[in-house]
Amino acid sequence: MDSGYDLLVVGSANADLVIGVERRPAAGETVLGTDLVTSPGGKGANQAAAAARLGARTGLLARVGDDAHGRMLREAQREAGTDTSTLLVGGAPTGVALITVDPAGDNSIVVSPGANARLTPEDVAAAEASLAAAAVVSLQLEIPLETVAAVARAASGTGTRVVLNPSPPAPLPDDVLAAADPLVVNEHEARYLLDDGAGSDDGGDGDDAPERWAAALLERGPRSVVITLGAAGALVAERAPDGPVRTVRVASPAVRAVDTTGAGDAFTGALGWRLGRGSGLEEAVRFAVRVGAAAVTRAGAQESYPNAQELEKEFPA
Repeated sequence: MDSGYDLLVVGSANADLVIGVERRPAAGETVLGTDLVTSPGGKGANQAAAAARLGARTGLLARVGDDAHGRMLREAQREAGTDTSTLLVGGAPTGVALITVDPAGDNSIVVSPGANARLTPEDVAAAEASLAAAAVVSLQLEIPLETVAAVARAASGTGTRVVLNPSPPAPLPDDVLAAADPLVVNEHEARYLLDDGAGSDDGGDGDDAPERWAAALLERGPRSVVITLGAAGALVAERAPDGPVRTVRVASPAVRAVDTTGAGDAFTGALGWRLGRGSGLEEAVRFAVRVGAAAVTRAGAQESYPNAQELEKEFPA
């Protein structure tokens, strides 16, 4: 498929307000932290920046406010190499993510959607040519679900492959799940989807739990599933033409984590790019786990993402 984009990301763009803490506060507790750091983020913008830095022909369909945070986000995408012709401005203040990071690199995040909540199906319809020009479109759930569904329907009509990361997790319509190839989830998101958000564990515990989660998720309709497993890498699950489910675990390079903020987005952006270049799913995941590992070794989200030269030097295949 000859396309204008290897990857078109449709999703959120936020200003990340980050504070380091010795430990994340419990309910009703106040803790002191470091100086505030403001940087570009949002799952959609993160994925686009990660792919563009690696060399992908990348576009971003998102909405930001006409404010200082919005200008920062637009400039960050241009610096990464993303085509910003579909980056919309106005409707509400730019979305903001409030992030605390502890010494182990683990984080807690609260998001105020702002302009992200104003990205509409009408915006998707207006970007029809851009969707048709993409080999792969990547989606997350920090924008309205009706907008996600509109993209899934449009992609189905053009033959564009859909990478869906249902984060933050929410119940998904059958047609959106059916469009996913792959559905990319972490452990928490897999458990949520298998129980439709009620909190129990259809997949069960045990060493083979990710394999059972993947098989159960495939029964829900996606064409393939990738479960990210943190430091353990990822699991790839595809249904063979004759019916059986094939699963493969892909190990991650061993690293010392500094900050996990945005690492999953780096993984998904890299995955979408490689799929857009024609790689098979397992090959694309093997590349993406290297990118995700590189991202956790540096502080921040987009600023932690490697370019192609850095990746090959620090984490050679």
